[in-house]
Amino acid sequence: MQGERIFVGGSRDDIAGRTDGPGDGRTDGPGDGRTDGPGDDRTDSAGDDRANGRGDDPTRGRGADRPAAGRRRGAVVAALMLSMALAALESTIIATAVPQIVADLGGFSYFSWLFSGYLLAVTVTLPVYGKLSDTFGRKPVLLAGMVLFLIGSLLCATAWNMAALIAFRILQGLGGGAIQGTVQTLAADLYPLKQRPKIQAKLSTVWALSSIAGPAIGGLLVAYAHWRWIFLVNLPVGLVALWLVARHLHEPVREKGPRRRIDWAGALAVFASGGVLLTALVQGGVAWPWLSAPSLALFATAAVLLATTVLVERRAAEPIIPGWVWKRRTIAAVNLGLGALGLVMVAPTVFIPTYAQSVLQLTPTEGGFVLSAMILSWPVSAALSQHLYTRIGFRNTALIGVTGAALVLGAFPLLPYPGSPWQPALLMLLLGAALGQVQLPLIVGVQSTVGWAERGTTTASVLFCRQIGQTVGAAVFGAIANGVIAARLGADTDLDTVARAPGDESVRRSIDAAVEWVHIGAAAAAVITLLLLLFLAPRRFPVLPQDPAPEDSVPPQPPAQAAAQTAFQTTVPAVPLAVPDEAGVRQETGVREETGVREPSTASSPETPPQADTSR
Repeated sequence: MQGERIFVGGSRDDIAGRTDGPGDGRTDGPGDGRTDGPGDDRTDSAGDDRANGRGDDPTRGRGADRPAAGRRRGAVVAALMLSMALAALESTIIATAVPQIVADLGGFSYFSWLFSGYLLAVTVTLPVYGKLSDTFGRKPVLLAGMVLFLIGSLLCATAWNMAALIAFRILQGLGGGAIQGTVQTLAADLYPLKQRPKIQAKLSTVWALSSIAGPAIGGLLVAYAHWRWIFLVNLPVGLVALWLVARHLHEPVREKGPRRRIDWAGALAVFASGGVLLTALVQGGVAWPWLSAPSLALFATAAVLLATTVLVERRAAEPIIPGWVWKRRTIAAVNLGLGALGLVMVAPTVFIPTYAQSVLQLTPTEGGFVLSAMILSWPVSAALSQHLYTRIGFRNTALIGVTGAALVLGAFPLLPYPGSPWQPALLMLLLGAALGQVQLPLIVGVQSTVGWAERGTTTASVLFCRQIGQTVGAAVFGAIANGVIAARLGADTDLDTVARAPGDESVRRSIDAAVEWVHIGAAAAAVITLLLLLFLAPRRFPVLPQDPAPEDSVPPQPPAQAAAQTAFQTTVPAVPLAVPDEAGVRQETGVREETGVREPSTASSPETPPQADTSR
C-alpha cells in the first residue's frame, strides 16, 4: 500500500515536470492533448505518456490505476465522514448527560455554556480556517483541527469543574470549526461537479444521523459507563480518521513564491466581533432580558467590533474575509440566501420535539421520530437534486425548493388540535425534501464558480452565514414563542418552563399556539430566502470551464476582465491537473504561474481549482 495516496491538485509526476517533452498532451504547443491526433493523452496512440506510451510502465495506465485510485479516494472519503460525524455528535451528545455532569462538577447556573461555547468557537473560526486552507492547503488545516478536537476531547474527560469543562469545550469547538469547513471544501476538491451531490449527500446524511444519534449515545454512555466516556469515545474514532487523512490525502508541493502573510489582526477582530455578537444572541432572553443593560451593552460592543473588523480587513494584504466574498454577485447572494435559510431550519429542529412531547403527548423517543422524517428525506432529496439543477440550473432548483418549504411551513398552523403524530411527521418529510433542493445546489453551485485558491474561503463564508442565520433564528423564534406563552399564561412564564412541567389543557394549547407562530415566522423567512435568490442570485451561475457545466451555466469572463472586477484575486503556481471523470478519462488542464512562463490551456482560468488525481 506504500505510495497509494490520493492527490488534490495534481500528481507528483505532474509537478516533477513530465509535461515538458515533445508530444506531451499538456502544453499549448504541437501535440496538444485536446485532439484525437498524435500525442493525445486520451488514447493509446503514440506519444501517450500515461497509457502504454513511450517508455512508460503499462501498469500505470488509467485502466490499471482506476480500482486502486477508487480505494484510495474511498479511504479519504471515509476519513471525512468520520470527522464530520465527530463534529456533529459533539453538538448533541452532551444533552442527555447534563444532569450527571452538573451533579458531579456543579455549576448549574452556567451549564448552558457547554453548548454555547462549542457553537461560538465553531462559528467564529470558520472564516479563519477557510482562508488558511486556501493559503496553506486543506490537509494541514484539517489535521490541525482534528488534533485540536481530540486534545479538547481528552481534556474534557479530565475536567475538574464546570469552568474547566466549558474551556475545554471551547477548545473542542476550535477544532470543530476546522473540521466542518475543510471537509466541505475537500468534498468539492475531490469530486467534479457531476459527482459532488453524491459526496455532499453522504456528508449531510452523516451529519443528520449523528445529530439524531447523539443524545441516545450520550444517554447509553451515562447509563452504563460514565459521562466522561462521552468525550473519550472520540479518541479512537478520531485517531482512525487522522491516520487515514495523513496517509492517503496528499497535496502537491507547490513552487515557492513570496511568503504569504497571515492576517492575525483580522483573525482576532473576527473572533472578537463574532464572539460578542453570538453571545448577545445566545444569551439574550435567556440569561437576561433582551432590553436589559447587559444585552444592549453586548450588541453595542458587537457593532463597534464589526466596524473595526471591516476597517482592519480593508487594509490587510491577505484579509481573512476578502472583499470579493461580498462583491461577487453569486457568492453574496448565496451567503444571504443560506443565512436566511438558517432561520428556516431552526423552526423544526428546535420546536418540533417540544411540540411532539407537550402537545401530542409523545415520549422523547417518539417525538424524535417525528423530526427524523425531515432528517431522513433531506439527504435523499439532496442526492437527487443534480437531476434537476443540471436541467434548470442551480438558482431555479433552489427557488423550487424554498417555495415548497414556505408552503409546508405555512401549512403547519392548519393541522388539527391535537392531531395525530403522522400529520406533523408527513409535513417534516415534505419539508426535508424541499430543503434538500435548496442548500445542496447552492453550495455545489457557488463552489463551482471559484478556483482552488478561493474555494476554502467561499465555502467557509457560506457555512458562517448559515450558522449566523441559525443563531439569529433561535433567538428570534425563541422570543416569539415566549411572547405567545407569556400572553396566554402570564408574564412570568416561557416555553422552556412550561414544557418541562406537566400542564393542563390550557398549557398544551398555549404551546401549540406558540409553535404555530414560530412556523409562520419560518414561512416568512422562507419567503425572504426566495426573494433574495430571485432578485440577487444570477440566473446563470458562472461555473468554471473545467467543471461539467449545467445547462444554465455561462463561461466565466475573460481573465483580463475578471481580474479587473475581482479584488484580492489569488493565483496559484502552475500545476497540470488530472481530473478523472466517471468514465475514467484523464482530463488535463493547467493553471498560470505567477512568473507567466506557462500559460493556461484554453479550458482553464487563472485560478483553476485542483481536482483529485488518483494517479501515483
